Amino acid sequence: MKKTQSKTADAESIEMAAEYRFDYSKARPNRFAARARAESRTVILDPDIAAVFTTAESVNAVLRALIQTMPKKRSIKKL
Repeated sequence: MKKTQSKTADAESIEMAAEYRFDYSKARPNRFAARARAESRTVILDPDIAAVFTTAESVNAVLRALIQTMPKKRSIKKL
């Protein structure tokens, strides 16, 4: 069996160009933009966390439970 090299270059041999020219005439609207709500936040989970919490509902349930255990902020009284 013949060994073939991977099409991806080694990380050491990849160099960034000083400047890139993008052809914005080929740009298309973001097809996922409608999914994002104005009041929502996007959070990137580490792979080990994402393996446990596979849905937004599961993440929200755990965070809500954690919020319930947190002490309430006390207001600062002026003397």
